[in-house]
Amino acid sequence: MKISKKATTIAIVNQKGGTGKTTTCENLGVGLAAEGKKVLLVDADPQGSLTISMGWQKPDELPVTLSTLMQKAMNDQCIPPGEGVLHHAEGVDLIPASIELAGLEVALVNTMSREKMLKQVLDSAKQDYDYILLDCTPSLGMLTINALAAADTALIPVQAQYLSA
Repeated sequence: MKISKKATTIAIVNQKGGTGKTTTCENLGVGLAAEGKKVLLVDADPQGSLTISMGWQKPDELPVTLSTLMQKAMNDQCIPPGEGVLHHAEGVDLIPASIELAGLEVALVNTMSREKMLKQVLDSAKQDYDYILLDCTPSLGMLTINALAAADTALIPVQAQYLSA
């Protein structure tokens, strides 16, 4: 009997910007990879900060991004394993984001099971990774709701300041 592993999915989330979500996601992912874990980073922010900080300076020119994959999930289209996944030299994989994700968030509002589209995208990848880290947008919109619905747990970075907490 083969026991299949499933990745632990962590949403790194805070509705406030500038609290260190992207930096936490990147450094935690690279640190886990350095410990021998298979890690998938998911840039769930239309600003694409994680994608840029991982070395892809023009995310809007990438042929496949999270927006592409979520659109396929919304249309009940098959997503081939590994589609849209970029490989980084530091041992982590990345599903990038682009500005198209902002338009997709608007389209999600009228979609059935709208809070589960990201979960559908990630379900097939869960068997290939130990950890999936979701870098969320600084809001409580549909993308963040999707990330929380797909996650096993949430990590909320805050600065030691009154307004951040």
